[in-house]
Amino acid sequence: MTGFTVYPAIDVRDGRVVRLAQGDYARETRYEGSPSEVAARYAAQGAGWLHLVDLDAARAGGYTLEPLLQEIARTTSLRVQTGGGVRERDDVAKLLDAGAQRVVIGSLSVRAPDTVLAWLAEFGSERITVALDTRRDEDGVWRLPVHGWTETAAETLDSLATRYAEAGLRHLLCTDIARDGMLTGPNLDLYAYLRGIVPALAVQASGGVSAIADVSGAREAGCAGIVLGRALLEGRFALPEALAC
Repeated sequence: MTGFTVYPAIDVRDGRVVRLAQGDYARETRYEGSPSEVAARYAAQGAGWLHLVDLDAARAGGYTLEPLLQEIARTTSLRVQTGGGVRERDDVAKLLDAGAQRVVIGSLSVRAPDTVLAWLAEFGSERITVALDTRRDEDGVWRLPVHGWTETAAETLDSLATRYAEAGLRHLLCTDIARDGMLTGPNLDLYAYLRGIVPALAVQASGGVSAIADVSGAREAGCAGIVLGRALLEGRFALPEALAC
């Protein structure tokens, strides 16, 4: 497919670039360089997009990275999709005004889909990315854990992704929780499955990338893009290699 996008990711906690293992705040790895320095490095290496996450806000609410977002927009050519703690309509407007190209909405997309659908209608399909974290249960059903992945929503990945697609969503970021931050490879079967049930969505793969072959694999599975976090930060391959895929 054409239009495959590589999204180098920067997760920020307490002003530092970090990665969490399977979303666990107690299993944090910190990396050298400030968030702005890492963003500038990715821009210099040819990235067109950046995936920026406010981990403090994701847990407590209230996006805190607006100054960083403004700096990245001012000093680089990166287009930024960003989220963490987006709870209100004004949060979306504020991030777009600060320079974000897309706002990522995670837990609220599961807990209050009607609200997110209203934002989608207001701001447009190119300005919203819905992020769904999923886990396959013992019956083979892709469930949607919420509240720090400690509870499971009634809707399934199938039903909610279909609902968003029918309402005009364009960008879906989907993470297999079991793979997140574990360097075990992305779940390509999951993305091929999504391609089958919601073919109109531009699906971004996330979680588990450890080798350059994972980038090619995501594209071959029908993904429109891939989010790269720990693998880039630990130098398992270079960003230009991924961009060349």
